[in-house]
Amino acid sequence: MKSFPGSAGRGDKVSRMPSNSKTPLRAEIRRRLEKMAPEQRAGGSLRACSLLEKQRVWQRAQSILFYAPMRLEIDIWPLLRDSLAAGKRAALPRFDVRSQQYDACVIRNLPHDLVAGQFGIREPAQHCSSLEMEQFELVLVPGVAFDRQGRRLGRGKGFYDRLLSGAESKACGVAFDEQLVEKIPVEAHDRRVQWLLTPTQWIEFPAICNPEG
Repeated sequence: MKSFPGSAGRGDKVSRMPSNSKTPLRAEIRRRLEKMAPEQRAGGSLRACSLLEKQRVWQRAQSILFYAPMRLEIDIWPLLRDSLAAGKRAALPRFDVRSQQYDACVIRNLPHDLVAGQFGIREPAQHCSSLEMEQFELVLVPGVAFDRQGRRLGRGKGFYDRLLSGAESKACGVAFDEQLVEKIPVEAHDRRVQWLLTPTQWIEFPAICNPEG
């Protein structure tokens, strides 16, 4: 397996790939995540949550869009519980079948407000009200991979790119160190993040640029 020069994260390695194709990179990152033991992912998630709690942007944010973590993603669920207990406004994405896109919906009570969504992911129930993206002070964003320019590789459907439209300046990518690569090929619709959180790193990007810039 060849390594990307300049890849972050304690010797992380990813195979080189054609610049015009995202599919090999998705497959490579998934292989790396599958190799991680459950306790390794759990420990990394705890460290990432602890690191985020030390950041000023987190401490100041009173309105936060979370995500419901899937098996291979950083588990930020403890921060969601803590935010609700602290009286912060917390929300999760909810898939709208009619528009084929996600909306951000406020939750107040985890057992009462959550259902299994369109893709088997936990999401707000129909009684939860939606909130415009500009009302959030922090948006936590999962992804398949990220690079050091704030580029994000999603799962290929473009759902989060549409959700993040106009909110990049509030977006924080969340990933394991194994998901940080040298460069991600981008398209015009791809959105960047303002910050990147891993179990070992907090990276701030100086500005959000055009994805092709």
